[in-house]
Amino acid sequence: MGSRLKEARLAAELTQAGLADKAGVSRKTINTVENGVFVPSTVLALELARALDTTVEALFFLKD
Repeated sequence: MGSRLKEARLAAELTQAGLADKAGVSRKTINTVENGVFVPSTVLALELARALDTTVEALFFLKD
């Protein structure tokens, strides 16, 4: 799975900690998702999309 989370976070001018606060998770969770170490659950993906005022599809995609 690919992620555009970091790009979306930077465009929103948020730090990892800032996004973590908005999504109700730890900064480490944001870091591991951005680095492809952790695949977010559906609920977390929805929370991240809501925190960034975008869609899950805009943040995450399947690699070919």
